[in-house]
Amino acid sequence: MTGSSFDTLEAAVADEHFPDVDLMLRRGRHIGRDDGADYDYLVDAQPLLEAFYRRFGCELVQQSDGYFYLLPLSDRLGRRQLSASEMLVGQTLALLYLDPATLQHGGLVSQEILLQRLSGLLSTQTLVRTLNPRKRKYDERIAAETIRGQVGEALRRLGDLGFIDVMDDTRVRLRPALMRFAEPVRGLQEPSAALERLVARGEVLVDEGNVEEEDANDEDRAP
Repeated sequence: MTGSSFDTLEAAVADEHFPDVDLMLRRGRHIGRDDGADYDYLVDAQPLLEAFYRRFGCELVQQSDGYFYLLPLSDRLGRRQLSASEMLVGQTLALLYLDPATLQHGGLVSQEILLQRLSGLLSTQTLVRTLNPRKRKYDERIAAETIRGQVGEALRRLGDLGFIDVMDDTRVRLRPALMRFAEPVRGLQEPSAALERLVARGEVLVDEGNVEEEDANDEDRAP
């Protein structure tokens, strides 16, 4: 096949990178340029793997921002949408990714900066109810602890899916895949301002299938 070192699908599947890449994609992980050999393998095998995953009811998507992901078009592999709290944190991180100041720091963002941005967009009460919708009573005394805990959980989840790299307990590195959270405002003249308005209004969900992962047996699905 022109432009690829693999002549057949069998050769692409027999490559040493395929098992790990396949598992990551099926689990919803985004594989970007930062992933080195795994990303290079996908670029090389893309024409063959697109047809392969289409048989499972999925689309292998390559974004111009420099990452791949698997988009389920059916329920054959199972799917789970991100929770509202994960979407909120993801969209706020996308805002930080679009901020030129973040680039000056090598894409590194502290959890404190993230919390400050969240607090600037939403009231504390709204944050608590969005990050922990099962909590019926609002207790101002434990609000900060609740927010910090839920944000930490969301960051770990987003790290598993390849949206960020969790460096330590206080910092994360933002990855290009965060631009998936900005899909609703792509092409607008001021995407950052438009995304900020979406977050402030609490519109934290995107079109069906926009951010999903394989998890057919997950009992804690987002509505």
